[in-house]
Amino acid sequence: MAMVSIENNLSPPETLQKLSESLTSLLPLLSQLADIIPRDALLWKLKLLKSGAAYANSRLHAVQAEVLFLASGKDNLLPSGEEADRLFKGLKNCRVRYFKENGHTLLLEDGVNLLSVIKGANMYRRGRQRDFVTDYLPPTLSEFKKTFDEDHKLFHLALSPVMMSTLTNGKIVRGLAGVPDQGPVLFVGYHALMGIELSPLYEEFLREKNTIVRGMAHPMLFGSKYETSRQESSRLDTVSMYGGLPVTPINMYRLFERNQYVLLYPGGAREALHRKGEEYKLFWPDQPEFVRMAARFGVTVVPFGFVGEDDILELVLDYNDQKNIPYLREWIESINKDGQRVRDSVKGEEGNQDMHIPAIVPKVPGRFYYLFGKPIKMEGMNNVLTDRESANEVYLHIKSEVEDAMAYLQRKREEDPYRSIAQRAVYQATQGVSARVPTFEP
Repeated sequence: MAMVSIENNLSPPETLQKLSESLTSLLPLLSQLADIIPRDALLWKLKLLKSGAAYANSRLHAVQAEVLFLASGKDNLLPSGEEADRLFKGLKNCRVRYFKENGHTLLLEDGVNLLSVIKGANMYRRGRQRDFVTDYLPPTLSEFKKTFDEDHKLFHLALSPVMMSTLTNGKIVRGLAGVPDQGPVLFVGYHALMGIELSPLYEEFLREKNTIVRGMAHPMLFGSKYETSRQESSRLDTVSMYGGLPVTPINMYRLFERNQYVLLYPGGAREALHRKGEEYKLFWPDQPEFVRMAARFGVTVVPFGFVGEDDILELVLDYNDQKNIPYLREWIESINKDGQRVRDSVKGEEGNQDMHIPAIVPKVPGRFYYLFGKPIKMEGMNNVLTDRESANEVYLHIKSEVEDAMAYLQRKREEDPYRSIAQRAVYQATQGVSARVPTFEP
């Protein structure tokens, strides 16, 4: 009411002054509230509200609908954080996104996009049941800028990732010119520690190819079992927003049907959560899991290698170390007790790796290097569909291509004059932060 008569084009000090005067002028009207709302009527309304709240609270346990609760950490009008704690316990299908730096008018404040929150929490759906393939909404331009021009900008700037691809004639070039322009395409490669290679990869494909790469990931990353009532938006929300979905045969099948770009890590969690001294080692199962499906749809397979994790991270406590610490061992066992298993039929360590969080410390940033190998067209390989030995040969060939790509990058990065962050900083200081930093000659 006080703001109604204040012009919009005033400076902040003038607006504050006008607001103060307007509020002061409203004070004499407060005495008339007793005539508008008599004391007995107000008490009756409050009792009615209390009764209604008690009725609703007694039936919260029966609510089956999915609920997404947005709570603010600095809400000085209503304690939404405490309310999130209560409803998270009372509702069966409640998920919370907690914004600790925001206030009461959450959806009116800068940096909060409701659709982005819904997509990141995997709560958007077109029908009665959630469908990770058809429900997916690509990021908008504003979401892209928020992610890569703000949130991840310093990370990518410090790493200055190098993307290279291989043309059909075998020539290696910088950029993604060697990657097919149309799907279906299956990218198969090495899964670095904690998936740190994903963010620059997503950005490059959006900038250069204007396309989303649908990454197949462990189903545990998309559930709410381990979330809390103070769950903040996290890197997992970003994975969902940029195309991540649970790795299942049916999801891959339907993506190929729609000519999508699909990203698959055969090494899975075992590779992404590897132990000390296992950098750039592949942990692929013995059976050719994806080859037959790729042949059936005539998919183009692009093997790729990545190196650079040893330049920025040092693994301090791996899985073996944590299993020797009683508290951590019990925590690992508790989160994996009822967790969804992906490869029950696969024996050995390539099977179902226990999910855990390795302890890592950052190092002086080196550089990320990616090499997308020569595309392998599966169209016409009918022998792969019926002959297990032929399928296995193709599978081993793809695996060797990934290993060769990593060996090539490890060797060639020694020739990069800008591998050190110091040299890159000097170059960008003279050429501008948006300038593409040179690297070795392919």
